[in-house]
Amino acid sequence: MRAVVQRVNRATLSVVEADVERPHAEIGAGLVVLVGIEQDDGEADLAWMARKLPHLRIFKDEDDKMNRSAVNLVGDGADEPGVLLVPNFTVAGRAHKGRRPDFTTAKAPREASAMFDRLAMMVAAEAPGVQVVTGVFGAHMHVDLVNEGPVTIWLDSRA
Repeated sequence: MRAVVQRVNRATLSVVEADVERPHAEIGAGLVVLVGIEQDDGEADLAWMARKLPHLRIFKDEDDKMNRSAVNLVGDGADEPGVLLVPNFTVAGRAHKGRRPDFTTAKAPREASAMFDRLAMMVAAEAPGVQVVTGVFGAHMHVDLVNEGPVTIWLDSRA
């Protein structure tokens, strides 16, 4: 399982249907996570990612060091921290040969959708007090975010 994680000040996700964009999810400070689920991903990958995301220490502490996680932000007096999980099969793509990405390692949509839903539930269970919202699997989406830092981290459950 792969994820591209961005530390954000805020983010919104809209779903586009028939050229009409409608708001679907939003968060304040927190993480936007583009999730790619691969064919060989199983329960161990799911559990690893669900534990890793809300506890990833990429928020600044009082000494200006990246030493805090989304879970550590709960109760800071600011708005509730958030995690916006976005299903994105292109994150599972490979582009090491040629110029056109290969997406054959992505898990089949039906299985990937179920796994993505479980990931969202597991992240929420792992992170009490953190707002966990998702995009819509298989939909055309627009994600608007303000990357803080910028901080962008790539995670792979098997790397």
